[in-house]
Amino acid sequence: MSVKVFEVDKYSPLKRKVKPGMELVSINGNEIHDFLDYNFYAAEDSLELVFRKKNRLKTVKLKKNVYDDIGLNFENYLMDKERSCANKCIFCFIDQLPPGMRDTLYFKDDDARLSFLFGNYLTLTNISQREIDRIIKMHISPINVSVHTMNPELRIQMMGNRRAGKVLSYLDDLKRGGIKMNVQLVLCPGINDGEELRFSLDALEKYFPELQSVALVPVGLTDYREGLYPIEPYSAETAAQVIAIAEEYGARFLKQFGTRLVFAADEFYLKAGKDIPDSDFYEEFPQLENGVGMWAMMREEFIAALEQISPTDKQVNVTLAAGEASAPLFQYLVDLLHKKCYNISVSVVAVKNRFFGSKINVSGLLTGSDLLKEFEGKVLGNMLLIPKAMLKNDEEIFLDDVSLQELSHTLGVPVVPVANDGAELLETILGEAL
Repeated sequence: MSVKVFEVDKYSPLKRKVKPGMELVSINGNEIHDFLDYNFYAAEDSLELVFRKKNRLKTVKLKKNVYDDIGLNFENYLMDKERSCANKCIFCFIDQLPPGMRDTLYFKDDDARLSFLFGNYLTLTNISQREIDRIIKMHISPINVSVHTMNPELRIQMMGNRRAGKVLSYLDDLKRGGIKMNVQLVLCPGINDGEELRFSLDALEKYFPELQSVALVPVGLTDYREGLYPIEPYSAETAAQVIAIAEEYGARFLKQFGTRLVFAADEFYLKAGKDIPDSDFYEEFPQLENGVGMWAMMREEFIAALEQISPTDKQVNVTLAAGEASAPLFQYLVDLLHKKCYNISVSVVAVKNRFFGSKINVSGLLTGSDLLKEFEGKVLGNMLLIPKAMLKNDEEIFLDDVSLQELSHTLGVPVVPVANDGAELLETILGEAL
């Protein structure tokens, strides 16, 4: 195995010895397959690098400071192709996407290296024992794992993969190797919740302290499930049952380990009509990217920032768009602001998801076309605020390929993305009024 050099940095100590197009075969006798191998073995202060040019090998020896970069660049960050998912999960969101979207949105990744790079979750079905051993050897930690259930037979059924049950043993290897793990369980009503959820949480307990957190996330269901496994959405009652189990186990683990360990996503609380706990409940917010404690953090940040400002006479008139689930939460914050600054006008609008369907009510899955249908021709004030989560990977484009610039031009006002940060939200609303 080898990886092709794309470019050599101008000040690289290898500038005169290595040229683009040469293949890096090994470092200190270790084969180089991807960026993990490269970063790990190139960190030594004494290197013997073997390159291939056509059919000839060239050895280059190099002494350097252990922290110095040797200045080789490759065609992409992985140095080879992303690994696609081999599962056929009954709840897969990508299988529920509407037709006609860009090809990249239909790609299912299940790559341990992306877990390390970007925090992606992996199912363990797409990696070998050799790769688990490499994770342990290189101490790639933490790793994010989509567990879904600890029942091997049920996991095979839910994920449509014969390896799905067997590879749960990798969790034992990772624990023995001291690898920290964050796990998620995407819950489907009547399938892996209830007593099955209790079974999974009991089974996961033994992985503490390497197990850092467990997120319980509700299945996302679009209107494009024709021909797929029949799954019902969570109701207020069934969502409340999940919360009860999460909080029961959380209280037990807090007493036993000093951490709650298991947390239900904010969506469950919203669906159940229950108050989301205070920020202290979520400890260090280990599962924010799974929507666990996001609202509690924003609420705390907003209130703290609001206490620091003084009333102003300046007029502010803006519109804030949100998903139907979170709009009441934003309205709560806006009401607090109105009490202190009566001349600040913020209209919170709950936007219906027409693109994916009415069962999807979170802000992060609203699209540019949803916003266009909701706001075109309406008076929006000085600007339209949107949660930054609506945009793809912090790019200025929505999931349906509508650009931020296009939306702003059509609506005739600036469209301003705001991060999940209460202080930033307040500052953006007030603008020059601060």
